[in-house]
Formats: sequence, structure tokens, C-alpha cells
Amino acid sequence: MNTAASHQTPDRGSSDRWLFYALVALLVWAPLPLGSNRPWSQALLEFGIFALAGLWLGLALRGRVGPTAAWSQARWMLIALIGWLLLGLLQVLPLPLAWLTVISPMAAQQWLETALALTGGPPPTYATLSLDPHASLVSWRLGLALISLFALLLVLARSRRRLRILASTLVLAAVVQAMLASWLTLSGEPFLFIAATGRAHGTFANPNHLAGFLEMTIALGIGLLIADLAQPNQYMTWRQRLRTWTSTLLGPKARLRIYLAILVSALVMTASRMGNTAFFISLAIAGLIGVLSFRHSPRPVLILLFSLVLVDLLILGSWFGLDRVRERLEQTVLTEDARYQIGVRATRYLEDYPWLGSGGGSFSSVYPAYRNAESIPLHFAHAENDLLELQLEYGIIGMLPLVAGVVLSLGAALRVLWSRRDALSRGMAFASLMGVTAILIHSTADANLHIPANAALFMVLLALPWLGLAIGHEETRIPPEQRGQLAEIPRRPDIRGPRSGGPAATP
Repeated sequence: MNTAASHQTPDRGSSDRWLFYALVALLVWAPLPLGSNRPWSQALLEFGIFALAGLWLGLALRGRVGPTAAWSQARWMLIALIGWLLLGLLQVLPLPLAWLTVISPMAAQQWLETALALTGGPPPTYATLSLDPHASLVSWRLGLALISLFALLLVLARSRRRLRILASTLVLAAVVQAMLASWLTLSGEPFLFIAATGRAHGTFANPNHLAGFLEMTIALGIGLLIADLAQPNQYMTWRQRLRTWTSTLLGPKARLRIYLAILVSALVMTASRMGNTAFFISLAIAGLIGVLSFRHSPRPVLILLFSLVLVDLLILGSWFGLDRVRERLEQTVLTEDARYQIGVRATRYLEDYPWLGSGGGSFSSVYPAYRNAESIPLHFAHAENDLLELQLEYGIIGMLPLVAGVVLSLGAALRVLWSRRDALSRGMAFASLMGVTAILIHSTADANLHIPANAALFMVLLALPWLGLAIGHEETRIPPEQRGQLAEIPRRPDIRGPRSGGPAATP
């Protein structure tokens, strides 16, 4: 047997290392140009993802990389997402008007009225389900990029080291974002193209979008902390316990805890009502599930969650404006809020396009027909409720694969928490559970998932449980008959035999 070749078997995909670092750099870049929420910055983000996907496919065709265990674990979720993409294509595909009359009567009627108003001639022969095909194509392209990002994460973040690098880098990038946002708010001085306002917004155009970004990255940071928690030992002496606590206070975990304090402070300074509410609700829900799943050693998790609530809510919150958030919540009158009014007016919208929607990205074009007299001068780019807007644009049929994908990912997170013993896997599953819960709650009152940078981070959270399920499998892809022999091969430089002075490898 060729020992050198067998030793390299687990690293079959090492040639994709530079693709992994390029993907991490792209995720760090995404929030900087206004959350990639401008046509040029969104196109740049999409181009970067498609370029990396194309390069990976090129390596795969040459046999240098291949599917991973995470890819296999997430196959049903990938099928659901591909089904949603196919529906998006159906929305922009020209269909015979007679078919459209059966499939979506209101869409057929709108195309007939448009043709009559513009030309006064005969009705069109073909028409699309989408009432704004161009916007639907743009929306579909972004959806394809996000699903490609999800697939890239499954095949590139395939080891403990890479998964930790991914999570740690995103948390550090969020800390820089939070420090910039806090400095702008406290100083009142603009920086480059970023204006200083009374609410922290960082490089995002809207404070609520920064709040959504911070909710998800805080969840990542908490997941890393949980991954590094020391398991209690009932036989430890008080001196050993003191050394353990000292190491915790002065080691890397202390730095991560400081990072989390900075992120929570910036979240409070956004004064986002639903952002802060979603953060604490998701922390409570995920924390309860985490404590129950860590049934053999719940004490470290309890201490961590208690410190988060105590320090962040009572101390940092009182310094950095939690009272302002509370005042905004107290002054909120739900029935007078513009977002509530959009929901009320959207009821008829939903009744007109119940099954297949009006087309991805078509809300801003279709909703004006349902506005009341007071809101006629206003322009609504989004429904300020992602879940409602997705249902309006894709209908009940279009929502099913999206809901299925999220449910499958949350189910995978629960599987990891309850069945895996690997600390990093469980930490990332906790991060996914908390972050996805937070952004879904927040999305009932904001358009966070329509911000490309936040949507990309959301896809990272959805990928984490599948990566957690696969951790350990990628390192053991060596044939069983070879594992015992490989275990006897000394690590480098001893593997080189007599030149290193060590024993020769057993063939």
C-alpha cells in the first residue's frame, strides 16, 4: 500500500481551501455597501457567489473536490429550495392566456386590462403569472445566488477548523460594524459616506437592518461560547475550579464575551423595537431548549445565559439606551402603525393571488391598487413584513418549499443538540436555532430578509446544523480496512522514515 497516498485521502478537497477563504471574504464584504441593498452592490454579491460556484464546479469536474457529508444530509432541503426556484421560473414563463385564466384569474384580468389601456387592441396571446416580470427575474437571480451560497457552505465549510474560522470571522466583522455604528451615534460625526443619526445603523441604510444583522451574529457568538464551555467535573477541588474560572476570565472566552457585549450595546443603540424584542425572545427560547438538551451538564449553559441577560440587559442596556427602546414600545399604537395598515390592506391582495402569488419582487408594483386614501402619496418598496410579502408574491404553493426548508434546518439543529456530543456541533446548532428564530420574529415587522447581506447571513445560519451533523464524517472517509494501518503512521516529520530519525511506517 502507498502510505503517502493513503495519508492524503482525507484531504481530497484541500485544493478548495482558497475558495473557502474567498467565500468568507465575500460574506464579510456583503454588509459594507449598504447591506448590498443597491442594484450594483447586489449584482456584485451575486457575481461573487456565481464565480465561486463555477470555480468549485470546475474543480469537481476535474475530480479534485466532490460532495460532502453535509451535502448528503441536506439533500431534502436542497430539493425544497430548488422547487422554489422552479416556481420562480414558472412565474416569468409566458403562458397561453387561456391557461393563465385557469391558474391565476386575477393575473389574467390584469394583463387584459393593461393591454386594453395601452393599445386598445386585441388581448395578448401569452402572459406571465408575474405582474412585474423584470422584478421577478431580479428576485429569482438573487434567490439563485442565495441557494448557491447555501450549497457552497455545505461543500466548503467541511471541517471543524473551517467551521470555526467561518463563525469567528463573521463575529469579528460584526464587532467592527458595531463599533463603527456606536461611534457614529455617540459622536454625531459622519464617516466617509456614512451619515451619523440618532440611531445606530452602521453601513446599513436603516437601523432595523443593522439590528437584524446583529441578532444573527450575536447568536453566532453565543454558539462559539457554548462550543468552548468547560464541562463541569464534580471531583474537582476548589483550587482546580479557581484555576478553571481564572482561565475563563483571562482566556479567549473572555475576549469573545467582550465582543458579545459590544454587539449587544450596538443592538440596543439601534433602538429597534422588534429587533431587541426578537433578540431576547429568541435567547429565551433557544436557551430553554439548550438547557434541556444539555441535560447531563446544564450548569455552564445556565450560567452563560444568566450572565448574558444580567450584564447585557441590566448594565449595558441602562448605559446605551434600553430606556429609549422601552419608550418606543410604550408609545407604539399598533392600529396606527403603517406596517399594520399594510397588513390590513394586503388582505384583499392575498385573496386575489392566493395560490401562486403576483410574482417575486412585484409587491411594489401591485400593492398601490390596494392602498387607502391616506397612503396614496407614499411609496412602499416592501410590505415591512417579510413573511407576508413572500406569501403575497409567491402564494401558498410558493411558501410551502420555503417553510419546509426552514423547518428541516431547525429540525436538524434539534437533532444535533439532542444526539451529538461534539461541542462545536452543538454550539453551531444553538446559534442556528437562536439566530433563525430571532430573524423570523423580527421579519414580522421589517424587511430584513429582503436585504441581501442579511439574507446571506440567514443562509449561513440555515447551513450550520447540516454542517454540525456532518462534522467528524469528513475526517473519516478512509476505507475501514485502511484506518487501523493509518493510525500507526507517525505524524510528520516522522513519516519520512530514517531521515527524520523515527521508525519507518508500517506498510
